[in-house]
Amino acid sequence: MIVVTGATGGLGGATVEHLLERLPADQIGVSVRDAAKAQHLANRGVRVRQGSYEDPAALRDSFAGAEQVLVVSGNDPTADMVGLHRDAIEAAVAAGARRILYTSQQGAVPGNPYPASDIHIATEAILGDCGVAWTALRNGAYGPLDQVLGPWQRTGEIAQPADGPVPYTDRDDVAEAAAVILAGHRSFDGPVTLTAPTAVTFDDVAKIASVLTGRTINHIVLDDEQWVANQITTGVPEQAARFMLTWYQAGRAGYFAQPDPLLAELLDREPRSIADRLAADIAA
Repeated sequence: MIVVTGATGGLGGATVEHLLERLPADQIGVSVRDAAKAQHLANRGVRVRQGSYEDPAALRDSFAGAEQVLVVSGNDPTADMVGLHRDAIEAAVAAGARRILYTSQQGAVPGNPYPASDIHIATEAILGDCGVAWTALRNGAYGPLDQVLGPWQRTGEIAQPADGPVPYTDRDDVAEAAAVILAGHRSFDGPVTLTAPTAVTFDDVAKIASVLTGRTINHIVLDDEQWVANQITTGVPEQAARFMLTWYQAGRAGYFAQPDPLLAELLDREPRSIADRLAADIAA
């Protein structure tokens, strides 16, 4: 059995959907905070059990019988995510899992100024010492494009801090790749990087967006502190703005610059490009 955590969230839920295309439902289980929110999966034959990283005993029960567990990384900046990930990994080992997969991040290397990288580095170290086989899926940036580009469709401008090349990656593509690996079509030990095949800058994105919209989309580079101030005036808490700023700083320092061909190999097709994703956002 394969058990997926966070299956009512975006990445975990998409991974389960792709697993259902490849495996019988009775070979798939999910560990979720609120079992009622996963009723749609139970109705399709998926084993649904309550489990959260804050409750190791419930996790062990939700992982029971699993040969593989996908631990979807948490994203609460106020929580001890390394400790919670450790609890999840130890629960999977205690439940007898033979392999643990973990959703890490591209550029999870020492020196990266983006604080989430430190969480992933520490969690990968825990995996390395856990005593069972493990795979860290270092996914490329797959969040909504507006999160990093700002409200460009409304303003006609990408007015953000200085950036660097990033292989912006589609969430559904990395979810499908995770399902391919979990379903046993490919096996990897240690970290692997899953990204779109091409890294682009905001200059590139502005040019692509201009072609797609038929109007000029300008790229404006803002001073870091000016950008933070602008975010605060729109209602973003300063702590959240400064956290996001570190992501741009990591990008311009080159921590996300190197794309990897593995995602395309796993999907057996080209992953969605930045142009594909922009076009979808425009059409939405």
